[in-house]
Amino acid sequence: MFTFETTDEKEVRRFRIAQFNGRVTTARSGEAVITGHVRSVQEHKLSTPTRWAITIVPSEPKIKAGMLRPASLARPFAEDYL
Repeated sequence: MFTFETTDEKEVRRFRIAQFNGRVTTARSGEAVITGHVRSVQEHKLSTPTRWAITIVPSEPKIKAGMLRPASLARPFAEDYL
């Protein structure tokens, strides 16, 4: 799990929406780039300005469908025109 803190309200809103919808999101913190599901967004109420701790569970990148097999060289449905 990857946990970081932020004070950016727009970023926190984006993470909360991703958590609610179950979407994968990408977080950048300095040099680190983490892609995964948001596990929690917690507000630190006693801090000024308001800070949030965001926890992300990293996930494996999906293999794109185009990389699984090469494209056919023949025109699709060419036999329908014969």
